[in-house]
Amino acid sequence: MADNNGNDDRVTIVETDGGGGSGGVLAVVLLVIVVLVLLFLFRDQLGFGGDGTDITIPDKVEVNVN
Repeated sequence: MADNNGNDDRVTIVETDGGGGSGGVLAVVLLVIVVLVLLFLFRDQLGFGGDGTDITIPDKVEVNVN
């Protein structure tokens, strides 16, 4: 028969790779960089960052009152 002294201790060992949270941070940083590059490339179509705004003001305004 097996020798059973009542010792049923079980140990679970969990190994981690040093925290493991750096992958998510890297993904967020890359996403921010991509968004900034896209905003820079399409800044004229989005309406900001252009050379200037051309505003034309007429010399006189004609108003007809009946």
